[in-house]
Amino acid sequence: MLSMTGFGEARYQDDRLIVLAEVRAVNNRNFRLSCRLSAPYDTVEPEVERLVRQIARRGSVQVTIRVERPKRAEDYQLNLVALQSYQKQLESLRPPGEPAVDPSLLLGLPGVVEDRRNQNAENPHDDWPLISTVLERALEQFQASRATEGQAMADELKALGRGIEQELDRVVARTPEVVSLYQQRLQERVQTLVQERVAIRPEDLIREVAILAERADVSEEIIRLRAHLVQYQEVIDATESAGRKLEFVVQEMGRETNTIGSKANDVTISRSVVEMKGNLEKIRELIQNVE
Repeated sequence: MLSMTGFGEARYQDDRLIVLAEVRAVNNRNFRLSCRLSAPYDTVEPEVERLVRQIARRGSVQVTIRVERPKRAEDYQLNLVALQSYQKQLESLRPPGEPAVDPSLLLGLPGVVEDRRNQNAENPHDDWPLISTVLERALEQFQASRATEGQAMADELKALGRGIEQELDRVVARTPEVVSLYQQRLQERVQTLVQERVAIRPEDLIREVAILAERADVSEEIIRLRAHLVQYQEVIDATESAGRKLEFVVQEMGRETNTIGSKANDVTISRSVVEMKGNLEKIRELIQNVE
């Protein structure tokens, strides 16, 4: 089981490039990728998406890749045309007798010093093998963090599932008593009516008990809920994370639980149903973050 949230980063530096890759994700019902790549490396975004899609199927994933080239002396050159133009214009404005303009004061003006790092940059795709290696290391860390959180969620989901199963066992044990208690209460009312000289036919009594037994019969719901619990456990233990399938199974578990609660006219069973619903709500919150 994998969480949809995670974080990973990796860094590489040599005398030619500095590469920093970060991958982070939050939950989302679908897959959504956002890339922030240093210019001019935004052209490799399709390759980035290909790598990310190999490990992530759901969630909002944000990938940040910063690529810098260490500063070198040959990356900066004077634009003599711009420098002479500035100097000529300032000389024309210099009052007679004033000292000539110091050229060093003009270095900060726009266009005088040219940064040729981008001009000297090679084809961004030529650097992709190195960038992809750094990104893959970040993705490995990202995947490890998702697996760690996913295991914690799996343990919690199993515990909640066991809680539902325990309450279901209590419902199963209580169900025969519901009809028996109803029959007992019905007999007591009948005895009261007999004492009041009200005529009661035995077949009417039997029919009333049978009607209640049929209305309160939750055996099919119990069987289906147990089957869903087995499937629930199988999905959690599966080798592939399946959050969507888990959502469907939990939805079916909720449907059977609601039916048991509405059919079983008994306080004890109602309490167990409330506990099962509470666990199901916790499960729903957890699986919102399962890939």
